[in-house]
Amino acid sequence: MHSEQASWGLRLAAWGGLVFLHFPILVILLYAFNTEESAYSFPLRGFTLEWFAVVAGREDVLQAIILSVKVACLATALAMVLGTLAAAALYRRDFFGKESITLMLILPIALPGIITGIALLSAFKSLGIEPGIFTIVVGHATFCVVIVYNNVIARFRRTSHSLIEASMDLGADGWQTFRYIILPNIATALLAGGMLAFALSFDEIIVTTFTAGHEQTLPLWLLSQLSRPRDVPVTNVVALLVMLATMLPILGAYYLTRGTETVAGGGK
Repeated sequence: MHSEQASWGLRLAAWGGLVFLHFPILVILLYAFNTEESAYSFPLRGFTLEWFAVVAGREDVLQAIILSVKVACLATALAMVLGTLAAAALYRRDFFGKESITLMLILPIALPGIITGIALLSAFKSLGIEPGIFTIVVGHATFCVVIVYNNVIARFRRTSHSLIEASMDLGADGWQTFRYIILPNIATALLAGGMLAFALSFDEIIVTTFTAGHEQTLPLWLLSQLSRPRDVPVTNVVALLVMLATMLPILGAYYLTRGTETVAGGGK
């Protein structure tokens, strides 16, 4: 009879991989509270919250945060609408070209970000659209749609179509059926998809680099800080805030969608 427990070697390898992946995050966390101003000195010279106050008083940081939140909210809202409509159209019906449409939905997140960014920039230039907030939102929405689509289509497949038919048979119109039957069934999947889309949009940098123009989101601000070694503590604090802002929605989405791993189309 085989034991269900993993061997010590496998456990050690797993824990080693986790430490390797999360060690850089731990370094940023520690040095965000370091009293040393301009260098990664070890051991830490002391513990301070001074840099959080500095970040709160930096106008450029606050403007970058506001822009990132605005872009993420708009891109998420657009992705939730388009992703839900696409899932509703594709989850049950078979028609010519369905696989091609599915591929086009998934392609932006499967392609390297630099390819997506160049393609979007070329498209905007050919249409005479100058890079700005609009182009950033559209660029982010292209890969956020598939996140919402995957979550919602998995929930649609778990929802019995007989509920919809019964609602219509009892005299409900399309809006009432959506409001009282469909929406309650897909609500958590829709929310989880939206949270994941927000997290992806908030820390996106590659596509943003090609579509931002003169705008500066928070990830672009962090990138520009690499040439300013005297701002290392401030950069660490901002990086820590970005990690928290992206980690919490991902954890929330995981909690809302756990148990759907075996559902077709339920990719996370």
